[in-house]
Amino acid sequence: MEEHLNNHHRATVEKLFAHPVSGNVEWRQVLSLLEAVGTVTEQANGKVKVTVGPETEVLHPPHGKDLDAQLVADVRRMLDQAGLRPGGGEAVTDQRSRDYGDGRWGEPGATA
Repeated sequence: MEEHLNNHHRATVEKLFAHPVSGNVEWRQVLSLLEAVGTVTEQANGKVKVTVGPETEVLHPPHGKDLDAQLVADVRRMLDQAGLRPGGGEAVTDQRSRDYGDGRWGEPGATA
């Protein structure tokens, strides 16, 4: 997945995974990265629903232009689970069992 990223997206990934957490990771850059690697839907309440790999999160955009440490950690976890980290790596497959709401339980993608 990383080979499809442009230089700006790669720089944003580097900032997100930097230790200690960078204080100048801009929301617009992160949003652009998330749109490039996943599905992003803006909700009516101003929050953003993001799906990257097996992870789906509803993120609350920051009031300023920069992300706080908790939002960086949330985005970092999503990217890490999708195998998108500096240096690459394997994506984690979704191993959670699902309750489909109609009495069926099973693995993701399983059909009954």
